[in-house]
Amino acid sequence: MKLFRKTDILIITVIIVAAAAIWYFYSSAVSGRPVRAEIYYWSDLVGTVELVPGQERTIPVPQDENVVLQVDADGSIRFIQSDCPDKICVRTGRLYLAGQSAACLPNGIIVKIVPADGWRAGDPDIVIGSSGE
Repeated sequence: MKLFRKTDILIITVIIVAAAAIWYFYSSAVSGRPVRAEIYYWSDLVGTVELVPGQERTIPVPQDENVVLQVDADGSIRFIQSDCPDKICVRTGRLYLAGQSAACLPNGIIVKIVPADGWRAGDPDIVIGSSGE
């Protein structure tokens, strides 16, 4: 009994090539461009932070002192503290690509990463599954 037929191998190869092409398109479309973080409190934009490598700082959210963001030296931003019960926002990890976002829903805080020069035609709307570490 054969484990794989020729058509199975062909289908698997097509899927792998398609996944690699999609990954390459997204990574080349969003990487290398300067980005900024937009911080929202219950849908109201309350702050923007330029994510420039080499600078590191802590950003408390004035509307909720229990939520604290950290801009890291690698040009990423992340939640480091929240009083929400499940801490999903803290476990989200680092955000650094345009289209990534994280939210602390119990506290109403959303962080979105957007291109510093604005969106262009053909840019991806969202990035899913990129490693935050």
